[in-house]
Amino acid sequence: MGALHTVLLLAALFPTAHDSLPHQARAVRVTVLSTMLTDYTGIGEWGFAALVEVDGRRLLFDTGERPETVLQNARELGIDLSTVTDVVLSHHHADHAGGLMTLRKALAKQNPAALSRVHVAEGIFLDRTAPDGGAQGSSMTALRAAYEATGGKFMVHNRPSEILPGVWVSGPVPRPYPERNWPHAGRIKSPQGVVEDSIPEDMSLYIDTPQGLVVITGCGHAGTINTVQHARSVVREAPAYGLIGGLHLFASSDREVEWTATKLKEFGVAHLLGAHCTGIEATYRLRQLAGLSRKTGVVGAVGSSFSLDGGIDPLALAR
Repeated sequence: MGALHTVLLLAALFPTAHDSLPHQARAVRVTVLSTMLTDYTGIGEWGFAALVEVDGRRLLFDTGERPETVLQNARELGIDLSTVTDVVLSHHHADHAGGLMTLRKALAKQNPAALSRVHVAEGIFLDRTAPDGGAQGSSMTALRAAYEATGGKFMVHNRPSEILPGVWVSGPVPRPYPERNWPHAGRIKSPQGVVEDSIPEDMSLYIDTPQGLVVITGCGHAGTINTVQHARSVVREAPAYGLIGGLHLFASSDREVEWTATKLKEFGVAHLLGAHCTGIEATYRLRQLAGLSRKTGVVGAVGSSFSLDGGIDPLALAR
């Protein structure tokens, strides 16, 4: 066997540490496009959406509630969404999926591939029922048909998936901690019959960076701590460098918020941009108890952002 063949064989049998390392994002920027608070620009609403930019690639995470909100806010912020091909929908609620069709139709006029793929977790198309148990159907059924009629495609994830280098969708998040971060009235038709709707399809986005993990949530119905713990088990056991989005703590008790903050501190949370259903008071309490500051624990506003190199830019009103 020649020397070259020996080297190639050894390289195949014993890959270098560099070859075995997962990809880590070097440039990350997350810009809020829908939430309740606004600064000098944009429209506020009960909803959530964010543009996620990672190493030159772009994703839209959720689409807000009202049809025109994200489209108009992006225009006012000078953000062109027509080059974004992929959307991640965190769950079926209208305050996260309501803008999808307006965005798809408007942006496809500029680029047919705009928002042509939607990533969702398994369970999002299950039939929901009315609180009295009567038929209600799935709010996603009509949306799915209308969206697919435009040539768009849903990508259903039943487990964590790396959709871009260093960027993961969680799939359905396991719930070892007893967090109840979902509305109490809903019911769902499951294989086990009609049960409480715990929003089983709740999905988040995980980004691996040299500084730690960046976790983006829509409402965090699976639980804030369950979600961050899942990110650490799926990607790597690293600090939670950034936590951005809705955490559904606005109606939580002081004890629940305190417990959440304690766990986040254990996970090394360094930046918190609490938007949408996190709650203003809950964000302040998390900031205080997790050891964050005015610069690192902020209420999210339309146009506010987080980046690896600059941290949180809260804009004037939330500063």
